Amino acid sequence: MSNDQTPQWGQPDGDQPGFGQQPSGHQPSGEQPYGQQPGYGQQPGSGQQPYDQQPGYGQQPYGQQPYGQQPYGQQPGSGQQPYAEPYPQYAQPIPVGPDGTPPLWAPWYGIGFLDAFTRFFKKYARFDGRASRSEYWYWILANAIVTIVLYGGFIAGIISWSVSSQVTDEYGYSHSVGSPPAWIFILLALYGIWALGTLVPNIALGWRRVHDANLAGPFWIIALFVGIVAIVFGCLAPNPAGAQYDRPDMG
Repeated sequence: MSNDQTPQWGQPDGDQPGFGQQPSGHQPSGEQPYGQQPGYGQQPGSGQQPYDQQPGYGQQPYGQQPYGQQPYGQQPGSGQQPYAEPYPQYAQPIPVGPDGTPPLWAPWYGIGFLDAFTRFFKKYARFDGRASRSEYWYWILANAIVTIVLYGGFIAGIISWSVSSQVTDEYGYSHSVGSPPAWIFILLALYGIWALGTLVPNIALGWRRVHDANLAGPFWIIALFVGIVAIVFGCLAPNPAGAQYDRPDMG
């Protein structure tokens, strides 16, 4: 010790702590002095993460939400839509008139036989919109009835006339005598008019039928050459997304 009684550095009476000792006013247990890191093999105080260490596997840092989850009671962020039913933009109800009849641009589900027959001609060459299964199959039934009456009557008339007009000559040969009655040819002419007159609306109806199943209209061309395809298309269930083919502006 020097003459001015000042403790020398490293002396017991000095203010500096000895090696491995904490200075006076040392930090409470679990806390490190400012600027010091914990010793080798020691963990920091409660609630502190070691320097440059990541949280344990499966743990999230404090105050952060797991990836892809929203905090409780909060809505998804901007640009995110909550779950909704498919095709919400096409799920609007079809308007109907005072008598319960939908407009021509819309399909008529649950239509009756006579309404389907008249509606077929009202939408003569309309390839827009949709046609329900009842619209399609009731028309198929009506068309079959007319075909049987006209073309079937023509065939039956020819057969009947051929049988009744048969005569046998002296050589034993049988042949028809006279000409078929006029009504047979009238039936044939009416059937020809019917077939030509319903050609375009028949295609248009099938076109609208595949629209009701949310298929493009040109698919119906396949049905014109393969009959079984027409049956399959006629049985397809309606799809609300088929409303994209509706044209309300056309009435």
